[in-house]
Amino acid sequence: MKTWQEILSESVTTFADLQKHLNCNTTALEDVIATFPMRINPYFLELIKQHGTPLWRQAVPDIKEIQDTVCLRDPLAEDKHSPVDNLVHRYPDRALILVSNSCAMYCRFCTRRRMVGRENSSINAQSLQKVYEYLRATPAIREVLLSGGDPLLLEDHTLNEILSELRQISSLEVIRIGTRVPSTLPMRITPELVAILKKYHPLFVNTHFNHPLELTEEAASACRLLADGGIPLGNHTVLLKGVNDDALTIRTLMLGLLRFRVKPYYLFQADLTCGTNHFRTSTKTGIEIMKSLIGHISGMAVPVLALDAPGGKGKIPLSPDYIINRGEKLTFFNYKGEICSYPEPVETF
Repeated sequence: MKTWQEILSESVTTFADLQKHLNCNTTALEDVIATFPMRINPYFLELIKQHGTPLWRQAVPDIKEIQDTVCLRDPLAEDKHSPVDNLVHRYPDRALILVSNSCAMYCRFCTRRRMVGRENSSINAQSLQKVYEYLRATPAIREVLLSGGDPLLLEDHTLNEILSELRQISSLEVIRIGTRVPSTLPMRITPELVAILKKYHPLFVNTHFNHPLELTEEAASACRLLADGGIPLGNHTVLLKGVNDDALTIRTLMLGLLRFRVKPYYLFQADLTCGTNHFRTSTKTGIEIMKSLIGHISGMAVPVLALDAPGGKGKIPLSPDYIINRGEKLTFFNYKGEICSYPEPVETF
């Protein structure tokens, strides 16, 4: 059986490779790949061959990526909020650390495509030491999120070293890891990896599934290993045109995640990232999908619909509007469209 490193080494990364496996005859894709790197590992490539469009669009380059004149290089202004290299400090009590610029698959809608897959990465032991120094000097930060790229593309010993350094900073209470490998390279989740992660509780893993077709037996096994290691699992889904922008797909995905012991966390409006405008849906689409979920399926399966505001303004929850009127009583619709009311408390003193 091949190791996850061997599988990753056989990834499709060039237009010539792509032509060997998929019916891609548009030579203009060479220009796309030169601008925005491609990596499709053999596991996800087989899923694309089996299932087509919803997975194809996430992984295979599109000429529209270099025709986009609307979106931005750094839509969330992460560079502006980086007091030291590879750390983003936007919210008062938490920070994001970029520990890798590599992923098991380079998603065509990636927010950080300005850096992911590039050889000129500034992520190294020296830059991470500056991150640790900043965290020690900023005790208001009580929570960190490891991101990238994908932190779980690091070798076990490297990840262990990073987690050990962070756990020695007394003001840090919670560590989170953002990863897509349970979806895109589930064999990366090994008992050895889980044994490392469980040493550093409280530690949470937020993964990223976008379509029910990603909920394979291999993905289930990966999530089971993490959950059995006592690691709470959440999921981010990005709402993508032509991939999952309909109520049935999102409902099926969210219920499937619960079966995998993964709590749906966020359903994101797509960011304004350069080369991704063709993936964006209207905000109305997401709100209508939320109406189809709230009250109709378990609240455990209902994510928060959110928009990450351009310019680094933070996550903004978007929700259907159920309120009709406020006064002595609150008048509102329920999930069935029925008009309901709730009396406001009356001051008696």
